[in-house]
Amino acid sequence: MVVVTTIRRDVMTLPSAELGPSNPLPPLRPLDEAHRIDDRDREGLPRDMARQIGYEPLRDVLPERLRDGYDRHRTPRATDTIVIENDRLRVTVLPSRGGRVASLFHKPSQRELLYRNPVFQPACFALNGAWFSGGIEWNIGATGHTTLSCAPVHAARVAAPDGGEMLRLWEWERLRDLPFQVDLWLPDGSDFLHVGVRVRNPHEKAAPVYWWSNIAVPERRRVLVPADEAWHFGYERRLRRVPVPEHEGVDRTRPPRADFPADYFYEVPDGQRRWIAALDDAGEGLVQTSTDVLRGRKLFVWGSGAGGRRWQEWLTEPGTGGYCEIQAGLARTQLEHVRLDAEGEVTWLESYGPLAGDDAGARTVHGADWAAARAEVEGRLERALPRADVEAAYAAWLPHADTEPGEVLHVGSGWGALEVLRATYKLAGTPFDECTLGAAQAPWVELLRTGAFPEQRRVGPPGESLVAPHWRDMLETAPAKPLAEYHLGVAQWHAGDVAQAVRSWERALELAPSLWPLLRCLAVADQQAGNRERAADRYAEAFDDLCQERRDDGAAWTAATAALGREALAALLAVRRTADARRVWERLRPATRERGRFRLIEAELLLAEGDREGARAVFDAGFEVADLREGAEAIGVLWARLTDEALPDRYDFRMRPPAIEWGVDPA
Repeated sequence: MVVVTTIRRDVMTLPSAELGPSNPLPPLRPLDEAHRIDDRDREGLPRDMARQIGYEPLRDVLPERLRDGYDRHRTPRATDTIVIENDRLRVTVLPSRGGRVASLFHKPSQRELLYRNPVFQPACFALNGAWFSGGIEWNIGATGHTTLSCAPVHAARVAAPDGGEMLRLWEWERLRDLPFQVDLWLPDGSDFLHVGVRVRNPHEKAAPVYWWSNIAVPERRRVLVPADEAWHFGYERRLRRVPVPEHEGVDRTRPPRADFPADYFYEVPDGQRRWIAALDDAGEGLVQTSTDVLRGRKLFVWGSGAGGRRWQEWLTEPGTGGYCEIQAGLARTQLEHVRLDAEGEVTWLESYGPLAGDDAGARTVHGADWAAARAEVEGRLERALPRADVEAAYAAWLPHADTEPGEVLHVGSGWGALEVLRATYKLAGTPFDECTLGAAQAPWVELLRTGAFPEQRRVGPPGESLVAPHWRDMLETAPAKPLAEYHLGVAQWHAGDVAQAVRSWERALELAPSLWPLLRCLAVADQQAGNRERAADRYAEAFDDLCQERRDDGAAWTAATAALGREALAALLAVRRTADARRVWERLRPATRERGRFRLIEAELLLAEGDREGARAVFDAGFEVADLREGAEAIGVLWARLTDEALPDRYDFRMRPPAIEWGVDPA
């Protein structure tokens, strides 16, 4: 057989916002995640679901850094892509953005099967901030969008089961310290893209695993899935079982008919083939199916309310058409984590492709008879891609999961190489070469090799902390120099040992040439302990120290000043120290004060100073908070303090029903 599938590098140019630098402050606060279940709903859950909902949820996103340095100023920018193509499909992958599949184009029908975002606009939806919408994303780590959403992954050519080539993506997921791989395989002449996934646990203890493949599709579709019930979860944080397709008099399988953003986690019966499809009025569109390990299926809708529509515009562009997401995961819901045994692995195969139809089939798919609509789609899927063929493709792929990659097409981070260097892991098929180690890993390599953590040669924000138990153990035995004590405190904080963390930071203060990173950590500890006045004192002192220490207007110092200034302003305003807050404000860089997040803070500061008209003028002039958090209500809360007028549409990002009044911002 002549194999004609090709893999090539390419470039895609889109109107794109600049990602900007990461936040240099370690994220010590509890995880800012909207997907938390109300305690009232825990009773009566299926036993395995209840157990997995309570299984090792994250407390924070350490050792990752927050990515909040992006803006909303889009200019044409080129992005590297990898294109996999046969005579039926063209698949476009973004290796610098988590390996996202940006496009799945079906050549015979000349149809884009996904929602392809016409812009690259980061928004605050990932666990660590920056995320963007569209395509197929691979979510690993913990409840929420992966920290790798806007990060590079390794990519290379690998021999495919049919003798051709497949594209391997792999990385080291740092929240759970687990390596994973995604193999994209497009057989010659096939209408379906096969995706083999493996997550490994190389450690000597079990680990929690989370995986959801999120597929953005045009909103005006009917979503079909083999289920009669679903678990509904909205931003009011209630989890309840509802019927499918109709609930409260509305067919919820038609995304535009929803009122507010919501998740529907479908109850797919055991033994039933796993699939989900999104089909247009002609009965055509995308279907995703998999081997049974990937048990969960979900629909996410933005809804027709003002807030949902505003988010759609925010993430894309007005007039480009909305989208919804169909998803597939390891558990019933995204509130759960599953156990992966020590030195174990979990593997499965997914397939993505088109479903065609005829007039009679389209009428059935969009008719009132749910059982008939499901049967029609499942029959079409079986004819296009039999269940047995998916199982056979999985069996053919699995022996190739260990095949060593050939030509490297993209390089990810050096964190996997650091872990392999530390523990000499043997991870066939996913090499984490020492050549990928970089400046971020350099001090940790020195700690590993010498037992001492190096002090910085130049004054500047400290580098990234590592918090896993093995690194904490090494820091505890390293010479007690200021930077080692700083990182040790971060690791102890992550482990829940608050008292030891505070002692480490206080010891470091005695000798540290740079005080502000330590004072900031201690301020966060004070806040968590309820000592808001002392936290405000330490924030003010930390910001003074930073302003005296900063050397230039470079990206690192500007990011540090903005991040610390933002936290200091919030701490000072919380205890009504408006004069001190004003002094912090005046020492921010002018460009920082013009950012939307800081315009919102300025309005709050003006209101605290008694200048209600000035605060209202900030709103009237207009601003955009680029890093507004999913589910956050800070803008509406401040607006309600200013006026009884309705919240203007441009500021309405509400994801909950209006009956839930403005109160404490949940994010």
